[in-house]
Amino acid sequence: AQRVTDLPPRDGDTCSRCRRPIRFDLPDGHDLGPKIEEVVSRSAGGSETLDNHCLTHLRCNAKSGCDTEEVKERARIKHEAALFARSRKRRRGKAA
Repeated sequence: AQRVTDLPPRDGDTCSRCRRPIRFDLPDGHDLGPKIEEVVSRSAGGSETLDNHCLTHLRCNAKSGCDTEEVKERARIKHEAALFARSRKRRRGKAA
């Protein structure tokens, strides 16, 4: 079985799905904490070697069923729109 500490030297400390930093100092089960994911599941012929595993956030691992390119693009656009809306609200609040 792979351990969370085996993967950062190879992969760094970013999530393989969203490419954002993983927090290793959080308690087990936290959404932004690390989760080991199989690249190819064992039921599909994947191995238990380190090469067949990667690190993701727990929340990114849980969403793996919805990982088509179209879903990823929609999520990216929605996230960018939310960030833009928040920055506009902040600017208006400071100008008043």
